Amino acid sequence: MLLLKFILKRLLSGILVIIGVVIFVFLLFNVLPVNSARMTLGQRTDAASVKAIERELRLNLPWYSRLIYYFNDISPVSVHQLSDDSQPTWISPSQNSFVKIFSIGKRTLVLKQPYLGRSFQSRRKVSEILAENFPPTAVLALFAIVFASVIGIVLGVFAALKQYSFWDNTILFISNVGISQPSFFAAFIIAMVFGYYLGPYTGLSPQGPLLWVDDSGHVMYVWRNLILPVVALGIRPVAIITQLTRSSMLDVLSMDYVRTARAKGLSYYTVIFKHTLRNALNPVITSISGWLAALFTGAYFIEEVFNYNGLGSQTISAIKNFDFPVVIGLSLFVAVVFVLMNIATDMLYAVVDPRVRV
Repeated sequence: MLLLKFILKRLLSGILVIIGVVIFVFLLFNVLPVNSARMTLGQRTDAASVKAIERELRLNLPWYSRLIYYFNDISPVSVHQLSDDSQPTWISPSQNSFVKIFSIGKRTLVLKQPYLGRSFQSRRKVSEILAENFPPTAVLALFAIVFASVIGIVLGVFAALKQYSFWDNTILFISNVGISQPSFFAAFIIAMVFGYYLGPYTGLSPQGPLLWVDDSGHVMYVWRNLILPVVALGIRPVAIITQLTRSSMLDVLSMDYVRTARAKGLSYYTVIFKHTLRNALNPVITSISGWLAALFTGAYFIEEVFNYNGLGSQTISAIKNFDFPVVIGLSLFVAVVFVLMNIATDMLYAVVDPRVRV
């Protein structure tokens, strides 16, 4: 019961965060002096066409009315007037993909899929753009966090066990350099050195997408194009996880129960890996989960450097073109990822450290 109450509380706070993100991005785009209707149709279109597209996109309404309509569209439970002459924008022409709950007068409460709108530029659904570009970014972020976790934990444990030695000082120095390097700067260096100058020897390209479509329309995965972006994206997480693991290991190694375990005759490696490391992983898990969510946003700049088609390149392109529905839809998606990852982290605590259950 306490666990359910905790999850509901975190979900409520997460929903408030998501609402705040939507409002912020919505207001940010509404203060920009951009005519989205004219950008959609082109600068040489006539005034009548501009007014027609403004009505279709609700650009003729005040910003607060558009905000209310947008929340009504993205909410799975929405209120709409389901008449033949006033169909909601999220209803497909071929099928009415909603379930009626109950009606009050001309208004009907319905259960539906969240509708993120359509791109001003391509007129495609934002959900379709998201589904198309999410897999490459997800693969990049997951491989980067696995790379960072494995390397960071191994280096952190090794540094803690060799405290104040040459290896400990070397690992700390390298991790400090890694923390100080922005990901996009490291990406430029890695692409230039290993993709351009050493490309003939490494077989790696400085730029290229994960998914490649040949002339016959067959989709292929070019896995070697994933190596350099993963390393560039994982450098800062590796450095932070290394230092967190080292610091946490040193704290746990100084506790009484570790000395007691050694005094009882347990082997050195049993104490280290069964007792010490497991209890030292709590702050590391927090860092890993936080970085996994952050890498979805950090990947945006990496994708631009390596010309790696995904959510990042799509978002940057939408910002350049002031494509508001795409930008706010992808921002909403990232906010949801952060909220879910934070909740998953709290649940994972109970698995790693039984003391959390108390």
